[in-house]
Amino acid sequence: MIVDRHGRQFRNLRVSLTAACNYACTYCVPNGKRLQAAAHELSSAQLLQAVGLLVDAGGIEKLRITGGEPLLSPKLEDFLPGVMELGLQDVAMTSNGQLITRYQDLLLSSGLKRMNVSLDTLDADAFPKIARGGDLNTVLAGIDLLLANNWKLKINMVPMRRSNMDQVLPLLKFSLERGIELRFIELMNMGHLKTSNQYQQDFIGLDELLEIVGQEFEFAQADAPYDSTAIRYEIPGQGYFGIIANESAPFCRSCTRLRLASNGHLYGCLSNSTYQDMTPILPLPVPQALVQVQDMLSTALTHKQDLSFQGEVTVMKFIGG
Repeated sequence: MIVDRHGRQFRNLRVSLTAACNYACTYCVPNGKRLQAAAHELSSAQLLQAVGLLVDAGGIEKLRITGGEPLLSPKLEDFLPGVMELGLQDVAMTSNGQLITRYQDLLLSSGLKRMNVSLDTLDADAFPKIARGGDLNTVLAGIDLLLANNWKLKINMVPMRRSNMDQVLPLLKFSLERGIELRFIELMNMGHLKTSNQYQQDFIGLDELLEIVGQEFEFAQADAPYDSTAIRYEIPGQGYFGIIANESAPFCRSCTRLRLASNGHLYGCLSNSTYQDMTPILPLPVPQALVQVQDMLSTALTHKQDLSFQGEVTVMKFIGG
């Protein structure tokens, strides 16, 4: 077991299948250009091999398939069934939901039963202004499809003062009515936001979000796993919501997350752009590769912040945000 001085170890692995995305969200990219696949992305077989090494060397228990947009990747067809055979406690996916209905046969036959869908507004006119791609009704159809097949869903919303602040309550009501747990994610000071004034202009913090929710709902703080990134709240008789308050209530001291980018780069922290490349060790005999992976994990733990997220110019979508 690899543990740092704060008692942190890696339990949760986020794997980016591709850096490509069919959206160009305003908080992710500055110029409206959709992100493309990274140079030298690993094959599905290589990604599965890398994941297997991380599971064996580091004791990974949970895995989340991310991107970019994972449903864009042709690797998903081989990667998804392969990772479902690893015996992990939990496998989930984060998607913008635009392609759920297109790939419903693959998703519904995979054994996967959990997904976080990124959705920042229910306003059909505002949707393309924020996402700069896609179609709201197609996403909603995908959500309905998964709910009809008994998937456990969460919706991820990034509230921003100048574009979707009026959607905090509509999205919460939409989620509660469908048994979905809504997650408000505080805007992160990353990528182009790190070098512009957009972050300061659009940031909405924990206290203000709770004040907005409190206008229509009574709520109380609920239990959450010790390494959860979200502070959870219960609205009695109606459901739950959470706030990932990376700025207002930092959770770095209990973070157990590790990120594997689609090009084989391993990141221990979103707030540190330092990476280690797993690609050269994949051809090695397994015992030798495992020793090197353990060294990588020990180093990756040192990249974690002691107290709070410090901001980084790295684009989150490149490293499985």
